Amino acid sequence: MSRQTKANRYFFGLGTVGRDMLYALVSMYLVFYLTEILDLSDATMWWLTGVFTVLRIFDAVNDPFMGYVVDNTKSRHGKFKPWIAIGGVIGGILTVLLFTDLGLTGPAFVLAFGLFYLFWDLFYGLNDIAYWSMLPALTIDQKEREKTGAFARISANIGLYLVVVGIIPVTNALGGDKNAWFIFALAVTLITWFFLLFTLFGVRERRDLYKKEEWTSVKDLFAVIFRNDQLLYTAIAMGLFMIGYATTTSFGVYYFKYAYKDENMYAVFAAILGLSQLGALSVFNLFSKRFTRRQLYTFATALVVLGYIIFFAAPERMAFIGPAGVLIFVGEAFIQLLMLMFLADTVEYGQWKLGRRNESITFSVQPFINKIGAALATGIVMATTVLSGINAAVTPDDVTAGGLLLMKFAMLILPLICIVAGYLIYLFKYKIDREMFARIISDLAARGDFELKGGGS
Repeated sequence: MSRQTKANRYFFGLGTVGRDMLYALVSMYLVFYLTEILDLSDATMWWLTGVFTVLRIFDAVNDPFMGYVVDNTKSRHGKFKPWIAIGGVIGGILTVLLFTDLGLTGPAFVLAFGLFYLFWDLFYGLNDIAYWSMLPALTIDQKEREKTGAFARISANIGLYLVVVGIIPVTNALGGDKNAWFIFALAVTLITWFFLLFTLFGVRERRDLYKKEEWTSVKDLFAVIFRNDQLLYTAIAMGLFMIGYATTTSFGVYYFKYAYKDENMYAVFAAILGLSQLGALSVFNLFSKRFTRRQLYTFATALVVLGYIIFFAAPERMAFIGPAGVLIFVGEAFIQLLMLMFLADTVEYGQWKLGRRNESITFSVQPFINKIGAALATGIVMATTVLSGINAAVTPDDVTAGGLLLMKFAMLILPLICIVAGYLIYLFKYKIDREMFARIISDLAARGDFELKGGGS
């Protein structure tokens, strides 16, 4: 393994620590900030529910065009790094604005907040597409991709859980008010910019591996997505998984405040789950040496199903929900990494089938899916907080048993259905196994699409 290959693995992964802190802050805690810190009225929350859902879906549909922009970028720094930098800087500024109280109310608040959120989605999406679509350009070796992807997912989860574990204790220590959340958002933004420097200055994609690509037209854009059947099936499976995953994680702080009735235990629970996910990702490569990806996906889904069932049926006691949460998040860690590998392999499949290599358009499916999943999850959470009585509650005891049951159903049963459905799509429709991928690489090399001067890694 060359020194640059090793540097790519670690500097690529480190680049996402701050990015995932930023994403976790906005995707998981923005609704909590609105309901618990700004204490918005039910009427304003209903308006924001509609605005968020529509804007997220609109921006998600726009993501393939962002991938189109990245794929057609020509610069001496390549096509990925300029957008990683631009999206990271502007996305960070907009994150701070989302957590800034400008003193607006009513329609003016909804309009301003909606605009900030729309532009945050656009620029974070550019950063996200450019970042993850760099992965297939680092190596065409499946095992090296798994190692690089595993370290990137470990780094991403470290970033995510730094926010999940720290946000309540830190903001409470700072006063628990609007100013505390502003300071926290500013700190996360600065950390994001710092960690992006590792990727911008330490990673070098293997441009020597591939023949020069032609300009991608808008017509080609749609062909890349809709004529790549394996990409479409992967997208559907990922979408169902993300709806479930985002819905469950978004309910976490509400569960501990209103069902468990100890908001401070949320940080402890999140720390346990974070360590569980990091442990699962750390040993993934050991399992991948002995088992196929299909076997690993089946095992991971079984863990998730068992965990959800236990969590839903169990009383609000850590002795029950702790192990259930570990089962869920260990399984979901494996699934997240497997989904990333499935998506990466559809790049070569698309090149083999369509004659074009479009990493960024292909990987634009990932933020598209994440945003659709987050949009639906946010809609579910916001509607549930109103329908269950949580948004109007003054104290946790104000929420009825029926309201808590509705919250648990939305948090656990709906996600379980989505995740199992995603697994079934994969099981019956995805066909790129190790043997097929090797045949694809061999065919591409034979027809001159790869120039393997320095090897495949």
